[in-house]
Amino acid sequence: MAAQKVMLVVIDGYGEGVDSPYNAVTRADTPFIDRLRREGLMTKLSCCSESVGLPPNTMGGSEVGHFTLGAGRIVWQSLQEINRSIDSGEFFEKAPLLEAIVNCQKNGSALHLVGMISDQGIHSHIDHLFALMKLAKDKGVEKLYIHAIADGRDVPERSVKRYLELIEEKIRELGVGEIVSLVGRYFAMDRDENIDRTKFAYDLMTQGIGDNAEDVSVAVDKQYNNGVDTDYYLKPIILNRDAVVRNEDSVVFFNYRSDRAKQLTATFTENVYDFGVVRPFFVCFGPYSKVAPVLFQANPVVNNLGEVLSHAGKRQLRVAETEKYPHVTFFFNSQRKDPFEGEDHILVPSPKVPSYDLKPEMSSYEIRDAVVEKLEEAGNLYDFVLINFANADLVGHSGDFEATVRAVESIDECLADIVLLAREKGYVVMVTGDHGNAEMMKYENGEACPSHTFNDVFFVLLSEEEYRLRGGSTGLQDVAPTILEVMGVPKPIEMTGESLIE
Repeated sequence: MAAQKVMLVVIDGYGEGVDSPYNAVTRADTPFIDRLRREGLMTKLSCCSESVGLPPNTMGGSEVGHFTLGAGRIVWQSLQEINRSIDSGEFFEKAPLLEAIVNCQKNGSALHLVGMISDQGIHSHIDHLFALMKLAKDKGVEKLYIHAIADGRDVPERSVKRYLELIEEKIRELGVGEIVSLVGRYFAMDRDENIDRTKFAYDLMTQGIGDNAEDVSVAVDKQYNNGVDTDYYLKPIILNRDAVVRNEDSVVFFNYRSDRAKQLTATFTENVYDFGVVRPFFVCFGPYSKVAPVLFQANPVVNNLGEVLSHAGKRQLRVAETEKYPHVTFFFNSQRKDPFEGEDHILVPSPKVPSYDLKPEMSSYEIRDAVVEKLEEAGNLYDFVLINFANADLVGHSGDFEATVRAVESIDECLADIVLLAREKGYVVMVTGDHGNAEMMKYENGEACPSHTFNDVFFVLLSEEEYRLRGGSTGLQDVAPTILEVMGVPKPIEMTGESLIE
């Protein structure tokens, strides 16, 4: 077959679920996606747990989804690597952790554990906090302070008190540790340069600025009663103003996913923000600092899709709005910071709103316009085009069903314009998701479900060639080999995924 150009469109958070009154995917009016399903070649891809290098019964996510799409193989992710390190005992001998404790012992200072308290394993895991607490106990740390970040997105919206109680139980068991602050991830884990949000979290941890409280559960309930709908938006709560982070202290940030840990880390480690002046001994669980020690580096991936296409002399275009820009660049390229030769990017700014349910289309129309303009002016320049639509996922995280329906419908409109033009320009078009979300907007008990799901995602291929898609077990790792086959580029031996084409 002749080598062809390929466009891959990733609809973030768009899973295949059973139709229900709260499935925003099936209840949205999507005439073009319906047409794709009828006229294209379609299959389903696994996108969670072991199929993307995560432990069993672990939801997938945008980071690991794009990582696997680009790698063309299953790579064990940070969560699995950290779990194995703890189980083997190697974790407790990690040099940066021991150095952090020595710093506290030398200065008579405090060890601060900072991170999101959740058990979904998207950005962090509460078990890793417990392992750090055990290490502190074993090493005789006397001042152990926990700065908790509430989730409310990857777990039920108002579940933080359950995680706080688990921590309190561990504190009672070990006889060491104190929860000294709490703040929602909206403030502590921004990745879109909303520095005013990050400053709230920084000021809480370094100056004790927040709602003063003696009982954290009472403080959380007070915010619920005053209009804070979910844990995601919990405003800073300070429980012990004497337990702020100081220069002589040590901090371990136990989030391992990099994109939402970078900004807060930079306030403690780099001179990039005018308010970041406290410089403790800082340890990162993942590779999100250029200067602080990192416990778990990214696994090197040789010959991912971007690299193989670059070596083959192919031109690439990556397009996304700010919220998912790292996913089509950094994560799709196996956590490589710099683009490959021949790789161009289009970054469309995400809207500046408190919650994306207030603007369900986000920047989907601007993405469409940018892609259409680029194809019209340089339709033959790029051999591979990657596009991400963020809003099914990020509006889905709001838990607002009607807004998520509108988000899905806006994607449908934009897809129609992009795909039809791409086909006219000679592209084979592939459309898929990276993980589920929008297809399940309520839990069985009726509560809003803002989290990801365990559902498969669809994969549709549009081409003039008479391809057939294979059956059997398939996953996101099989997309890159499929792209290489269509483009006539040999698949490298490291890429263990298999083409979806029979």
